[in-house]
Amino acid sequence: QVQVVESGGGLVQAGESLRLSCTVSGLTSDDYAMGWFRQAPGKEREGVSCIGWSAGDTYYADSVKGRITISRDNAKNTLYLQMNSLKPEDTATYYCAAEPGWACRLDMEYDSWGQGAQLTVSS
Repeated sequence: QVQVVESGGGLVQAGESLRLSCTVSGLTSDDYAMGWFRQAPGKEREGVSCIGWSAGDTYYADSVKGRITISRDNAKNTLYLQMNSLKPEDTATYYCAAEPGWACRLDMEYDSWGQGAQLTVSS
Protein backbone atom coordinates (compact mmCIF):
# COMPACT_ATOMS: atom_id res chain seq x y z
CA GLN A 1 0.00 0.00 0.00
CA VAL A 2 1.22 3.49 -0.85
CA GLN A 3 2.10 5.61 2.15
CA VAL A 4 2.60 9.38 2.09
CA VAL A 5 3.81 11.20 5.19
CA GLU A 6 4.21 14.95 5.65
CA SER A 7 6.32 16.61 8.30
CA GLY A 8 7.67 20.01 9.24
CA GLY A 9 4.53 21.94 10.06
CA GLY A 10 4.18 24.16 13.07
CA LEU A 11 3.55 27.65 14.37
CA VAL A 12 5.61 30.54 13.04
CA GLN A 13 5.40 34.31 12.89
CA ALA A 14 4.74 36.29 9.74
CA GLY A 15 7.89 36.87 7.75
CA GLU A 16 9.61 33.72 8.95
CA SER A 17 10.48 30.65 6.91
CA LEU A 18 9.62 26.99 7.15
CA ARG A 19 10.35 23.84 5.18
CA LEU A 20 7.83 21.06 4.77
CA SER A 21 8.90 17.54 3.89
CA CYS A 22 7.07 14.59 2.44
CA THR A 23 8.13 11.00 1.99
CA VAL A 24 6.32 8.48 -0.20
CA SER A 25 6.75 4.73 -0.17
CA GLY A 26 5.06 1.69 -1.64
CA LEU A 27 4.63 2.97 -5.19
CA THR A 28 5.02 0.35 -7.92
CA SER A 29 6.31 2.89 -10.45
CA ASP A 30 9.85 4.21 -10.27
CA ASP A 31 8.85 7.59 -11.69
CA TYR A 32 6.11 9.76 -10.26
CA ALA A 33 5.05 13.36 -9.96
CA MET A 34 4.52 14.97 -6.58
CA GLY A 35 2.66 18.02 -5.41
CA TRP A 36 1.72 20.17 -2.45
CA PHE A 37 -1.84 21.27 -1.77
CA ARG A 38 -3.41 23.21 1.06
CA GLN A 39 -6.80 23.78 2.58
CA ALA A 40 -7.77 26.50 5.01
CA PRO A 41 -10.91 26.30 7.16
CA GLY A 42 -13.97 27.20 5.13
CA LYS A 43 -12.07 27.22 1.85
CA GLU A 44 -11.59 24.84 -1.03
CA ARG A 45 -8.41 22.86 -1.36
CA GLU A 46 -5.96 24.55 -3.69
CA GLY A 47 -2.81 23.48 -5.43
CA VAL A 48 0.35 25.13 -4.18
CA SER A 49 3.10 23.60 -6.25
CA CYS A 50 4.06 20.41 -8.04
CA ILE A 51 7.19 18.88 -9.48
CA GLY A 52 7.70 16.16 -12.06
CA TRP A 53 10.22 13.36 -12.05
CA SER A 54 12.45 15.80 -13.89
CA ALA A 55 13.13 18.50 -11.33
CA GLY A 56 12.94 21.17 -14.03
CA ASP A 57 9.21 20.60 -14.46
CA THR A 58 7.63 22.72 -11.75
CA TYR A 59 4.46 24.75 -11.27
CA TYR A 60 3.57 27.33 -8.63
CA ALA A 61 0.32 28.93 -7.63
CA ASP A 62 0.24 32.70 -8.09
CA SER A 63 -0.41 33.20 -4.40
CA VAL A 64 2.93 31.70 -3.42
CA LYS A 65 5.10 32.24 -6.47
CA GLY A 66 8.33 33.96 -5.55
CA ARG A 67 8.08 32.93 -1.90
CA ILE A 68 8.30 29.17 -2.12
CA THR A 69 10.54 26.62 -3.78
CA ILE A 70 9.66 22.99 -4.45
CA SER A 71 12.33 20.34 -4.75
CA ARG A 72 12.73 16.59 -4.52
CA ASP A 73 15.29 13.97 -3.68
CA ASN A 74 14.46 10.95 -5.80
CA ALA A 75 16.96 8.72 -4.04
CA LYS A 76 15.09 9.33 -0.79
CA ASN A 77 11.62 9.53 -2.35
CA THR A 78 11.23 12.81 -0.53
CA LEU A 79 9.55 16.07 -1.52
CA TYR A 80 10.32 19.47 0.01
CA LEU A 81 8.55 22.80 0.10
CA GLN A 82 10.68 25.72 1.25
CA MET A 83 8.42 28.57 2.28
CA ASN A 84 9.77 32.06 2.90
CA SER A 85 8.16 35.35 3.90
CA LEU A 86 5.21 33.51 5.35
CA LYS A 87 1.93 35.34 5.73
CA PRO A 88 -1.10 34.70 7.92
CA GLU A 89 -2.95 33.82 4.71
CA ASP A 90 -0.65 30.80 4.37
CA THR A 91 -2.25 29.23 7.43
CA ALA A 92 -3.72 25.92 6.32
CA THR A 93 -3.37 22.18 6.36
CA TYR A 94 -0.79 21.22 3.77
CA TYR A 95 -1.14 17.93 1.92
CA CYS A 96 1.42 16.03 -0.08
CA ALA A 97 0.34 13.90 -3.03
CA ALA A 98 1.96 11.52 -5.49
CA GLU A 99 0.96 10.18 -8.91
CA PRO A 100 2.83 7.81 -11.25
CA GLY A 101 4.12 9.63 -14.29
CA TRP A 102 6.90 11.86 -15.52
CA ALA A 103 5.30 15.32 -15.64
CA CYS A 104 3.09 17.15 -13.17
CA ARG A 105 0.00 19.33 -13.24
CA LEU A 106 -1.79 20.86 -10.29
CA ASP A 107 -5.15 19.87 -11.76
CA MET A 108 -4.32 16.27 -12.60
CA GLU A 109 -5.49 13.33 -10.55
CA TYR A 110 -3.33 12.32 -7.63
CA ASP A 111 -4.09 8.87 -6.27
CA SER A 112 -1.97 8.93 -3.13
CA TRP A 113 -2.36 11.52 -0.37
CA GLY A 114 -0.89 12.16 3.03
CA GLN A 115 -2.81 13.02 6.17
CA GLY A 116 -1.66 16.63 6.12
CA ALA A 117 0.57 18.91 8.15
CA GLN A 118 -0.77 21.97 9.93
CA LEU A 119 0.92 25.31 9.38
CA THR A 120 -0.15 28.32 11.40
CA VAL A 121 1.31 31.76 10.70
CA SER A 122 0.66 34.40 13.33
CA SER A 123 0.66 38.13 12.64
